[in-house]
Amino acid sequence: MVSTLHVAGIVVALGLAALWHSKSASSSPRRFWKFLRQKSAQLAGRGLPDFAQLTGFPHPKPVYGFNIAHARPRPYRPFRWEYHQNMSLQKLEPDYWLELESTYLDRTAQRKELYALHGKRVIDELPGSEAASRELMEMVIQYLCLRYPKQFEYDEWASIFHNHILGSTVDIKTVHPMVFLLENVPEDFLITQEDPKTGLYTLRCAVSTSAVGWNISQKMGRPLAEIHGPVPDYKEKMEFSMDRHVTFFSKMPCDKPIQRASWGLEVGEPLFLQTDEPDWKHRQSQNPDLPLSNIYLRVDWQTLRRLPKSGAIVFNFKAFFTPLTDFRNEPFVPKLLLKVLLEGKKSILEYKGTWHIEHKVIPVLREWAKEQEDKGYVPKDWQERTLDEAPFYPGWEVHYPMHT
Repeated sequence: MVSTLHVAGIVVALGLAALWHSKSASSSPRRFWKFLRQKSAQLAGRGLPDFAQLTGFPHPKPVYGFNIAHARPRPYRPFRWEYHQNMSLQKLEPDYWLELESTYLDRTAQRKELYALHGKRVIDELPGSEAASRELMEMVIQYLCLRYPKQFEYDEWASIFHNHILGSTVDIKTVHPMVFLLENVPEDFLITQEDPKTGLYTLRCAVSTSAVGWNISQKMGRPLAEIHGPVPDYKEKMEFSMDRHVTFFSKMPCDKPIQRASWGLEVGEPLFLQTDEPDWKHRQSQNPDLPLSNIYLRVDWQTLRRLPKSGAIVFNFKAFFTPLTDFRNEPFVPKLLLKVLLEGKKSILEYKGTWHIEHKVIPVLREWAKEQEDKGYVPKDWQERTLDEAPFYPGWEVHYPMHT
């Protein structure tokens, strides 16, 4: 039975929709009725919460001309000099929390295969994380539908998510939030919550298929210091500021999400690789016949944000692979990366696992760095440093025209 309040809300929604339509004469009837249905559902208490209002962080701008088949990710080149281990945090850009590109179909299929094969190594949760995982799913749904309106739709009345790329529909009242994220968003999501006894943030729920040398079954329930145990300099430089309830996480507001990147050099494109798998042994030797065409930069582009209702902190990250050969035409990149590989801190490079490709990469970077100087792309007296355009490089927009 519909209450008087709900009827009044629907009447208000009709008035709002009429006003919106009168100011948007060029809008299609379909968009008008979609707006009306959404507002009516929200006023009747059946829609998604407005996460921009709850967090104080803006919604993304929509991209109506987006073509998933031709979309390219931005060219992340997060090389720094002088190179030392720190968080290298930047403010999150509202339009790039979740970045879709042409690998979408392959990656979503691969993620489902990995989950079927590895189970709790890919999705796991602990009691008490249910509300946070559902909140995260709702935030993701709202973002996708606003950023990519031609690719995704959400029926507020029926709680049905429509994925027009996959041709699928999902009832979000019944789907597990982590399974929804696995199947619709080619990114990994790790939910951390504060332990009231210790004040430390621990991993409580996760979906992760972008894991090389680790998996979430090894990390579940652990505080950040244990999750990041193998990272060089973590304990000395970052553990206290990241863990204690008096510092970073407890003070992180909803309206100031952040972004950062980690990187490595790989043979091929290993998305999920465990130490007990046969391909792991390739990282323990240098193949003299390894072709340059099979060496890739892997960048894990990461964001951190607080959920407004549960208070949980969410890490999400996506693996991007770029052929090493692309660097030849990217000014400053070969010389900067060469500097890091030759003079970077040994423990950090060992953690990144670059040794197995250095015998091929270092000589060609020398060659390309000299070539760029000879062609005038890079001044001969340029001293290696973090680029002003970081995490990109000068002129990247010409190589990577972005959708608007």
